[in-house]
Amino acid sequence: MQADLLLVAALLRRGRSLDHCSSALSLVAVVFGLAPWLGAAASLILALICASLLIAGLVEKYWALRVALDAELFQRLAEAGDQLDSQTHALDQALQNLGLQNAQQAGRAWDLRCRGALSLLRKQALYLLLQIVIVVLGFFIVFA
Repeated sequence: MQADLLLVAALLRRGRSLDHCSSALSLVAVVFGLAPWLGAAASLILALICASLLIAGLVEKYWALRVALDAELFQRLAEAGDQLDSQTHALDQALQNLGLQNAQQAGRAWDLRCRGALSLLRKQALYLLLQIVIVVLGFFIVFA
């Protein structure tokens, strides 16, 4: 099980690269969104593209935070060795105490937890993909 947890933690850490790309695209949206204040002609379409790009970027940031948290937790639990069961119980209790997990999710098998964590990474990647699509479509709309 430790090898599975280490692998999932390693995969989840790739979310950091996705987040960096998303941050760059969000920065592009901010620069183009502020362009009219710097003397460029105002464009409603450009403003909508920038706003949608920023909204998708904020949603990606949310998933990136969740993925980063899971990456750290999976790494620490992979290092728990023989105490994985007790550490899992302690984690579930801590998550419930903070209101981050409901009681029904406690005690789930690790294969379900791994699949759930990887689904968060896929959601993060989908929002980055959405940002890329917005940039490409925006490029064709504005410069066509």
